[in-house]
Amino acid sequence: MKFNEDSRVKIPSILHLTRLGYEYISLKNTSWDENTNIFKDLFVSSIKNINKNKNLKDEEVLRVYDDISLLLDNDDLGKAFYERLTEKSGIKLIDFDDFSNNQFNVVTELTYKKDEDEFRPDIILLINGIPLVFIEVKKPNNSDGVRAERKRIETRFQNKAFKKFVNLTQLMIFSNNMEYDNESSEPIQGAFYASSSYHKPIFNYFREEESLNLELLLKPHNEEVENFILKDNNLNVIKNSPEFLTNKNPNTPTNRLSTSILSKDRLAFILKYAIAYVHETKGIEKHIM
Repeated sequence: MKFNEDSRVKIPSILHLTRLGYEYISLKNTSWDENTNIFKDLFVSSIKNINKNKNLKDEEVLRVYDDISLLLDNDDLGKAFYERLTEKSGIKLIDFDDFSNNQFNVVTELTYKKDEDEFRPDIILLINGIPLVFIEVKKPNNSDGVRAERKRIETRFQNKAFKKFVNLTQLMIFSNNMEYDNESSEPIQGAFYASSSYHKPIFNYFREEESLNLELLLKPHNEEVENFILKDNNLNVIKNSPEFLTNKNPNTPTNRLSTSILSKDRLAFILKYAIAYVHETKGIEKHIM
């Protein structure tokens, strides 16, 4: 099953993300703060870089980091953190004026851990060392697996131990790499997106209206990067398998959704304008347009 998921969806998706400009990092060669899953070294270097005019010292950036860590403890579904993330004054966490100036990375199987509880999303995207997006993949034609994964996400997000991680997460993508089934009464086939929730995330369909210029959006395929990713995941064996070669295609459902939502201009727009917090009687909700 792992071979299937990896060869059919996960590794092809990571490769596609590297073509969209996310640099792959091996977890074997790096460190992060398990309390937040923020990659502190990356965070410090990136924040200094996008705030060059302020000539920040490491200690100043680490103070910002401590402030963020405190914000993530709020019971506000990450509202205070989101407001800090998108702030344009003071020390910026993201450069929205020149979005390409930020540091973009992709990692796989990063453990989200608190005490005895843990889970590992398939793919995590970092901006300036901050894990803002995760992607869960399932192999095609496995509706029970899809339902079970949905249930797991709901259970995790209701777990208070994971509050910081829920508050950090801006966007989730969930895919079994199939086309949408318009006849189905529940969304169990296709590639969906959602914002985080303390209760039950709402998974949305996405249908691209524009004809995207893939030659402009995607870097050329890089054999060296592919070999490194396969080796890092002990999956050299799939390199020439027909399904792996097929699923590297930019037009698979997962890769299409990644291009539509995670290409840099789109992601900048989503982070800045497409997320809204709504106060309902049952508590705060995070909506994504």
